[in-house]
Amino acid sequence: MVMRGRIAAASLFALVLGGAGAPTDPWRDLNHDGKRDVYEDYRQPIDRRVEDLLAQMTLEEKAGMLLHASLPTPGSTIGFSGRTYDAVAAKTLIDQRHISSFITRLVVSPAELATQNNAIQRLAEASRLGIPATISTDPRHHFQATLGASTTGGGFSLWPDTLGFAALGDAETVRRFGDIARIEYRAVGIHMALSPQADLATEPRWPRFAATFGSDPVTVSRLAGAYVEGFQQGRHGVTKDGVATVVKHWVGYGAQPKGFDGHNHYGRHAPLTQAAFDQHVRAFDDALAAHSAGVMPTYVIVQGPTIAGKAIEPVAAGFNKQILTGLLRGEKAYRGLILSDWSITRDCPQACIAPDAAHPQTPASIGTPWGMEEADVTTRFVKGLEAGIDQFGGADDPAPLVAAARAGRIRPVRLDEAVRQVLRLKFALGLFDNPYVDADAATNIVGNALHQAKADAVQRASQVLLRNENALLPVAAGKRVWLHGVAAAAARAAGFTVVDDPAAAEFALIRTATPFETLHPHHFFGSRQHEGRLDFRPEDADVKAIARAAAHVPTIVAVEMDRPAILTAIEPMTKAMLVTFGASDAAVLDVISGRAVARGRLPFALPRSMADVERQSPDLPDDGPDPAYPRGVGIMLPVRSHH
Repeated sequence: MVMRGRIAAASLFALVLGGAGAPTDPWRDLNHDGKRDVYEDYRQPIDRRVEDLLAQMTLEEKAGMLLHASLPTPGSTIGFSGRTYDAVAAKTLIDQRHISSFITRLVVSPAELATQNNAIQRLAEASRLGIPATISTDPRHHFQATLGASTTGGGFSLWPDTLGFAALGDAETVRRFGDIARIEYRAVGIHMALSPQADLATEPRWPRFAATFGSDPVTVSRLAGAYVEGFQQGRHGVTKDGVATVVKHWVGYGAQPKGFDGHNHYGRHAPLTQAAFDQHVRAFDDALAAHSAGVMPTYVIVQGPTIAGKAIEPVAAGFNKQILTGLLRGEKAYRGLILSDWSITRDCPQACIAPDAAHPQTPASIGTPWGMEEADVTTRFVKGLEAGIDQFGGADDPAPLVAAARAGRIRPVRLDEAVRQVLRLKFALGLFDNPYVDADAATNIVGNALHQAKADAVQRASQVLLRNENALLPVAAGKRVWLHGVAAAAARAAGFTVVDDPAAAEFALIRTATPFETLHPHHFFGSRQHEGRLDFRPEDADVKAIARAAAHVPTIVAVEMDRPAILTAIEPMTKAMLVTFGASDAAVLDVISGRAVARGRLPFALPRSMADVERQSPDLPDDGPDPAYPRGVGIMLPVRSHH
């Protein structure tokens, strides 16, 4: 157990119980002066502690507070490699650049992650004012993983993607998930979730569809609010045992033409009608009402709507005073932290605008200053701060902010407002009193059997049964099955006999996924994102497998949908069809055998053809021609009894 100052790192079990077993006087002499300052005194109100610390900070320390950097690993300044942090580089960020907010991208065991995060807190405690680090993460509890946007692994309990929760539509299930994720994050020393996505998913080709709650603004709002409530421990702001949520991406992100994503230069615009924009705003309502600790603005330049009767300035939301100060702070009365998405102050060089095979886009050439491409870095910081940004994601050099402040380009009152937002959240999370965790306890907490059992139940229930011709499902155990895309061991464990030839089978089970294309192979994100087509075609390997099976036996197809799939080509070859949003083979087999019931309903409509996708408006939910399956459909089967 780590010991620093006068406090031992409590296990998370004690933390969850409200600090049971904690020392009665958790004073830590953070500025090393031998006396208890107001900001070091847990008995003082948070606002008094904030003001005391703010008064002791230099301009350079304040500027560092406005940056949310990446915890570096050996060989990667943004933490994409290795099993440990780069301690020397981290010490430079903390001591010399005065940064105390970081995203972690380590994927290691819970004990290792807890140990590494404790090491960062020791570096922070040794700094001049001992300001603890706030450590954030992209989502870690789901199946989908896209480098730079989400991850999987590291021992966390594994749940469906958020579309799976949308398929169930049950706010209490989302709250329970949030509570478990909160416990697991805090066990390893993570304090901030860069989630949920309250983006309204209106363009079917958009790569980030899977991380949303679907296409209905009322459902998205309700479930995103429940997510905040679960992570933060209630609807009144984050508690000291909670995890701060950063709801994103304010606002209009899911309306990208052709689905081209705003991380990329080619996806920087989002045209919306006023009526559509209002629906995208509506999707955020309950996350804001639940007092999400943070809000992250979208990358994209919103085009078309007006705010307070005026056309929106053609700059990304992170630079847009109308969207942040006018709409979010003003009309929506939001009072929490506004954290920019990553790299909005960085340049977008030629390798960012138009990379090619000889010059692909690397992390070094990622920049997203949409609408401010011609401005210098300092001007971007000033513009963002005045628009309403409190902290800049993916930035690790405070020099432009310091220079702008010294030149009178940043109002001191605005600088202090932003610093207060960051500090207030650290105090609310209890980090000044004890930022350390018990690495040994993390092993028993993260992904434990009880947590995973609850996750497994949601993997099963969130599946959507679209087709069940001649009551093929449930299938009795003992039958012979031909598999494609399913582990044979899982089928055997479910009681089926696996055969190598569909002609020898009694039924076939095939797992596939929404088709996609890699249309931008040289862009960092474009090369990793699923873009383009949604339709199955005869030349696809999975379609060939379906055709082979269907020629001999009744065929069950389970389609993993990270985006709405067009099923027209494969549906006539199937007798039963499931939709999954992150489910293990065991979870799918339990539904097929009747041990579990698929209770999900489609959280979006499924189009009939790519021509229909082209005819719809990217900014409106499910507005295309008559769909193959409308939002909300799903067949419910009774539970089979087992004696």
